[in-house]
Amino acid sequence: MRTLLKAIAGERAFKAATAGALALLSLFFLGIILSILSYTNWDAFIEALLSPEILFAVRLSFVTATIATALSLLVAVPVAYTISQHSFKGKDLVDSLLDLPIVVSPVALGAALLVFFNTPLGSAIEGRPLSFVFAVPGIVLAQFTIISALAVRLLKSTFDNIDTRYEQVGRTLGYSKAEVFFKVTIPLARNGLIASAILTWARAIGEFGATVTLAGATPLKTETLPAAIALSLSTANIEKAIAVVLILIIIAIAALMTIRKAVGRRTPI
Repeated sequence: MRTLLKAIAGERAFKAATAGALALLSLFFLGIILSILSYTNWDAFIEALLSPEILFAVRLSFVTATIATALSLLVAVPVAYTISQHSFKGKDLVDSLLDLPIVVSPVALGAALLVFFNTPLGSAIEGRPLSFVFAVPGIVLAQFTIISALAVRLLKSTFDNIDTRYEQVGRTLGYSKAEVFFKVTIPLARNGLIASAILTWARAIGEFGATVTLAGATPLKTETLPAAIALSLSTANIEKAIAVVLILIIIAIAALMTIRKAVGRRTPI
């Protein structure tokens, strides 16, 4: 009887500890959001939202993030599939190399890109036909560098969870490897693809470190939403900065809710 009571008490303590951790972290993030809402001057928010500078930043962020996401998925799908389904010499090294953008500071990656365009090879690429340094294509390149690793990691998780027997059945029906991939594997990976696309797009919208290092933060030229925050803070325009922060939070929440509505809870997040 005493052993049973101790087991029940231990289970209750464990549940209380885990629930307490969940509540603490949830309250922490909720407190941050509420502090921003309480600090926001709504007249200033509307004025900032409708200002030419912020409208430009919104458009530029949306366009560059969309292009970067499309490019990252175009590359990440075959890369993630190869890593997930095949074994080859040096796989661990390649896998670790692809994870570098996740663990290395975005500012460091932006500096590395900047250095690259000062090498003979980079100088030969720069301006032929696109200029990347302190230019809009540089924003796309910086965003692609950051989000490609995230896309690969999310899609690898998706491909890992697909039963290979489906592909084997497709091969027995006479499909080629490419036909199996496009007619069997990709449809099975639909939810993961949608979730990866939305998450990488939202991450690209919020990318700052690599972008500002490579492309700069010139108003009405290379000013993305995160850059607009930095520029507003540099001029002590706190209300404008908070307004842009709120825009980014709204975008992030909308992206996460879209994932859950589109593909349910069985997603890589």
